[in-house]
Amino acid sequence: MSKPALYSSQKPACAYCRYGIRRDNVVLCEYKGVVDSEYKCRRFKYDPIKRIPSTPPVLPEYSEEDFRID
Repeated sequence: MSKPALYSSQKPACAYCRYGIRRDNVVLCEYKGVVDSEYKCRRFKYDPIKRIPSTPPVLPEYSEEDFRID
């Protein structure tokens, strides 16, 4: 079985694990206690609801002159 697409661009971390609760830069883990948000143990289970997506890029403003052909 292959790894999900998450692992191609993002490493597993307790910040979005099923067993952790995020508080600022630390995570309260059911098994390991208080750990860094980048930490990962062998019980890591990905929870997609906990992952915070990056903000979309700001699109530039265009005017009608930008699309005019003279």
